[in-house]
Amino acid sequence: MSPQADLRSSPAALDIAEVASRSGLSVSALRYYEEKGLIASAGRKGLRRQFTAGVLERLALVAIGRDAGFTLDEIAGMFGPDGEPVIDRALLATRADDLDRTIRRLTVLRDGLRHAAACPAPRHLDCPTFRRIMERAKARPASR
Repeated sequence: MSPQADLRSSPAALDIAEVASRSGLSVSALRYYEEKGLIASAGRKGLRRQFTAGVLERLALVAIGRDAGFTLDEIAGMFGPDGEPVIDRALLATRADDLDRTIRRLTVLRDGLRHAAACPAPRHLDCPTFRRIMERAKARPASR
């Protein structure tokens, strides 16, 4: 029996529109993920790609990786040839450290913005706290 026939009779088979609906991703994003090797369709039913239900778990792992700042190529490298996750724990620890630094930087920025919004100084440039924020920004290399 061909894989196509198995998919037609299997209640676990999801067509691409169902995967898009359940994952919140567009059909074009799913096609792109398939092109990048992040997911694989199990066949077709007519013109529509079919996926096993396991694709939703894999897409959840991809979403976690994206949220953590990994590129799609880096995420693709976190899956073994059998499709199972093979995640480098040291890489995760390094990314967590990067996130800690980003959180600290964004916390300072948020606090500075809150101060600037509520500052009683007639002009922001007259405020010593705002001036310190500006000095820190000048000392840091541009991030763009």
